[in-house]
Amino acid sequence: MSDLRYANPLASAADVADWIGEGPVSAAQGDDGLVLSSAGGPDDHWTLWCPETFGDRIRVTWEFSPRGEPGLAMLFFGAASVVGGGIFDADTAPRDGAYPQYHSGDIRTLHVSYFRRRWEDERAFHTCNLRKSPGFHLVAQGADPLPPVVDARDAFYRIEVVKDGAHVSFAIDDLPLFAWADDESTGPRVREGRIGFRQMSPLVACYRNLEVHSL
Repeated sequence: MSDLRYANPLASAADVADWIGEGPVSAAQGDDGLVLSSAGGPDDHWTLWCPETFGDRIRVTWEFSPRGEPGLAMLFFGAASVVGGGIFDADTAPRDGAYPQYHSGDIRTLHVSYFRRRWEDERAFHTCNLRKSPGFHLVAQGADPLPPVVDARDAFYRIEVVKDGAHVSFAIDDLPLFAWADDESTGPRVREGRIGFRQMSPLVACYRNLEVHSL
């Protein structure tokens, strides 16, 4: 059994008005969900943080539809300061969307990247990656079943991340793609913290129906 901890329809920009953006994130209402993209140039990437802090045992689900590529999408989860406390505490460094600030800075977090089409080698062999920070540790990897934009034809895909303490699993449309257990060989285990969406420009994607359940 699980309890609904947070729900957001992600139907319009008003639904993320209280989220915290880092980098030039653009949020707009689409015909069928929230369209997220970069308001900057091809190298101006961003992160958008949910205002809630979640526990160590959660299930996160949302629907994702790629609308413009190349680019890359990811979810941060369990994000907290490496010294304890929150990622917006006064003793954490400011962030503006540059990736090294998240994977090798003063945040302890996990992040799963999917629809990895930013670089040519990613488009040649599609994978979903789980990394642990700080340290940019690649700890798990699975196949990416998502089609390119031309074949997706505005379809939505249900994405699920489960963090059950030290155990993490990832699935798309109920297809299991990887599972991993943290033995702390790459540093202290990620526990409770924030979740946040991230995109690498120039990806345009549509989101809807975000839910976070406690396990």
